[in-house]
Amino acid sequence: MQTKGYPEEKGYPEEIDVQKYWLVLKRRWVVASGVLVSSVVLAGLAASTQRPAYQATGKILVQGNKTSSLTGVGEKIGDLESLKREGNPLDTQAVVVQSLPIIQEVINTLKLKDKDGKPVDPDALVIKVDPIVGTDVLKVSFTSDQPELAAAIVNQLMKSYIANNILTNRAEALAAGEFVSKELPRAKLDLDRATEALRRFKTQNQIIQLEEEATAAVETLTNLNDQINLARAELADVSAQELAIRSQVNLEASQAVQVTSLNQIPGVQEVLKELQKVQTKLATEQGLYTAEHPSIVYLKSQEAALNSLLQQRTAQAVGDRIQVSPGNLQIGELRQKLAGEFLQLQSQRQGIQRKIDALSSQQKAYKQRADILPFLEKRQGELERALLVAQKNYETLVTRLQEIRVAEQQTVGNARVIQSALVPKKASTARQILLLAGGGFVGLLLGIAAAFFVDLIDRRLKTVKEAEALFGYTLLGLIPKFETNQPSEALTSDGDHISPRVIVAKSPRSVIHEAYQMLQANLKFISLDRKARTIVVTSSVSGEGKSEVSANLATVMAQAGRKVLLVDADMRQPSQHHLWGLINSVGLSNVIADENDFSEAVQTVTSNLSVLTAGVMPPNPLALIDSERMNSLMEMFTKQYDYVIFDTPSLVGTADAAVLGKMAGGVLVVARPGVADSASAAAAKSLLARSEANILGLVANGVNVKHEPDNYFYYSSSRSEVKTAPVSRQRATVSSK
Repeated sequence: MQTKGYPEEKGYPEEIDVQKYWLVLKRRWVVASGVLVSSVVLAGLAASTQRPAYQATGKILVQGNKTSSLTGVGEKIGDLESLKREGNPLDTQAVVVQSLPIIQEVINTLKLKDKDGKPVDPDALVIKVDPIVGTDVLKVSFTSDQPELAAAIVNQLMKSYIANNILTNRAEALAAGEFVSKELPRAKLDLDRATEALRRFKTQNQIIQLEEEATAAVETLTNLNDQINLARAELADVSAQELAIRSQVNLEASQAVQVTSLNQIPGVQEVLKELQKVQTKLATEQGLYTAEHPSIVYLKSQEAALNSLLQQRTAQAVGDRIQVSPGNLQIGELRQKLAGEFLQLQSQRQGIQRKIDALSSQQKAYKQRADILPFLEKRQGELERALLVAQKNYETLVTRLQEIRVAEQQTVGNARVIQSALVPKKASTARQILLLAGGGFVGLLLGIAAAFFVDLIDRRLKTVKEAEALFGYTLLGLIPKFETNQPSEALTSDGDHISPRVIVAKSPRSVIHEAYQMLQANLKFISLDRKARTIVVTSSVSGEGKSEVSANLATVMAQAGRKVLLVDADMRQPSQHHLWGLINSVGLSNVIADENDFSEAVQTVTSNLSVLTAGVMPPNPLALIDSERMNSLMEMFTKQYDYVIFDTPSLVGTADAAVLGKMAGGVLVVARPGVADSASAAAAKSLLARSEANILGLVANGVNVKHEPDNYFYYSSSRSEVKTAPVSRQRATVSSK
């Protein structure tokens, strides 16, 4: 997340933003605290001017039903709880208590007047009605500077609400009674129609008990199926016997009946016997005589006469249409018996077939009835349900009408006062507490907003992170902020006049000393391929501590055994002679102008550290810096010393540092949070870019540890500002990102 005024560099995790805002509050705590205190003071003054307020409180019990709990009748009249509404029903009653008609009735009853003598505006009466959680009780409260008036308003409000509740319940009962009276005839008509429809359905379909009928139909169908199967088996047996006897008798059914009937007629049998005798005698005579013999002729005439007589008697017995040959009448007793059995089997077969037909007909009828039983049951169920609904509706309406008639006469509502409001004796401090709390909260918000606003309009580089992001150089060192209130002894006998700001010389085992050692190590790491022996130290604007950094860096290099020359190239505002307690009568300007030799101007501080002060201030320092003499001096310096540190003027307003940086092996830029602004830093960066100098990196000086993210510093104890005396007894690790 990028915020104007707070640049964010790639690579920083999202959560650092929260820490960044916290650091803003730490930097601007004075502004935030001032706004907060001012807001609280103003809120306190406002609370002190408030008139004493007295709060009267009463309580109302609201029953869940719409009728009196004493009679128990008329229950659920107008009750809509069955509609599964959401929320607390007491909230609705709370709105009713605060409704305009009830408040207006309170104003009229108590004759409440405002300052002008007019009736009080209902909106001016701020009456609080809150449901008590877990109960059916409403808490009614009113605050006023007159305790008696507060109690009177609460009591009258509860009284008016209960009266309104009674009237409302009675009106609801009357309205419900009218509605039920109109609906009752219609419900009675629906009940009669449903009853008649069910009766007509049962009559048309001959229904008594469908369930029992269905059970009986299943059993009957099973029995009929068993009987039909048995009859068919019996029919098959009789048919087989009939077929066998028929083949033996060799008669048709009609012939068998005729033969059997004729054999049982005496006249036919007598003629048949005589015929058989004549035929027997004729057969005998024909064996003895010829056909013309009188005896043969006589027997034939006798045979013809008997045949004629037999036909006459047969015709008389079975009719003229049926001709029966005498041979069929002359069957034996066995064949006659078989013919009788044949007729009996035939009659039995026909009887069995008729039985099967009758059973099949019954089975078909029962099956048709069984098929429509489910539809009949469904239709009957629909009609019975319709009848039940109509009956229930009618009974409910009748019952409700009876209850409503009783409820119309009631004068008790479903709400009652369980605690009347008493005249309060002590003033309420809730308003003062609320004002103070609100003032504190508003002050906190305004303080935070003011802190961020002040920090936003402040264009100075506030943190190392902002400086690093704006310059875009490698961060080589972080020098914590330190104070020099307690001077200590110098390392050498002639160092009594060394400034406490050269803390590396004063406190060699301090946190600051370790920070400069880290700076020296980082310079060594970045110049492994091309060692930078001549280093120009500069800054964007004055006041960022570049001279301090130059002196301490030269000292720590000398302590490491290198031969170091510290040159004060700031011939506009020189300061190295003040830091080291040296005389600045002869220096760099004199050497460049060839007024004095280098050996006369250089001053030895320690065995490895020499200082060349600025010398006499020339009218045009840039002309001296940008000269061939300066180039030759720099070559001489590199031959005699391991490292040469140049303390130069700030970049904004002068070009000395940029010109000298082009000649030197590298430029070290010092940035102090809270001193340089973004415009100056950008101008300095642009000047260095145009000079094409070798930028070694960035040194953050005078860093307040409390105002930096935790990932810049790692301390064993909390120390944001370092003093020279206690620093020598503390050790910590200071590292760059």
